Amino acid sequence: MFKRYLAPLLAAATSSALGDGSDPQHIPFLDADGNELTLDHFRGKVVLIVNVASECGFTPQYEGLEALYRRHKDDGFVILAFPCNDFGGQEPGTLEEIQEFCSTKYDVTFPIMDKISIVGDDRHPLYAALPGRVMWNFGKHLIGRDGAHIAYFGSRTAPDSPELTTAVDKALAEPPGEVTQEAPSPQGSD
Repeated sequence: MFKRYLAPLLAAATSSALGDGSDPQHIPFLDADGNELTLDHFRGKVVLIVNVASECGFTPQYEGLEALYRRHKDDGFVILAFPCNDFGGQEPGTLEEIQEFCSTKYDVTFPIMDKISIVGDDRHPLYAALPGRVMWNFGKHLIGRDGAHIAYFGSRTAPDSPELTTAVDKALAEPPGEVTQEAPSPQGSD
């Protein structure tokens, strides 16, 4: 009886608590060249979505993110960096200035997406659909090969932290098509 009546209600309640209920896989966003993409374009890969800023105390995380990307990119891992100016106005530059900063200061080779808003009334639909509440720059959403959200890591979780690297390693070890379980998002870790 539980499975038949209460399980769907609990699933719906959990879904709405984690995001707005939209499927993030099909929500379009733009890369830095203006090409429209969705997370579905990356199905079969492990994706780390990061909201970034060039003038933040966490900006040196670019170095660790690049190291993580280079270590695993041939294993089916990609980082999608979304510049945003929502927190303290710490990403005021144009997309071209951001790309130049990332490549010259941190030798970033992972994809930089179009600059978006991730909070407030003009929040991009992708961030509305992702679970967890981003509190500051360099919040990280880990997405499995099957497109399922695995975990959220706050700004204070460094790219080389055991918590994040273990989660990435575990996600990469799963073959495409296996169901990844939703991990609880740490609260107040930003």
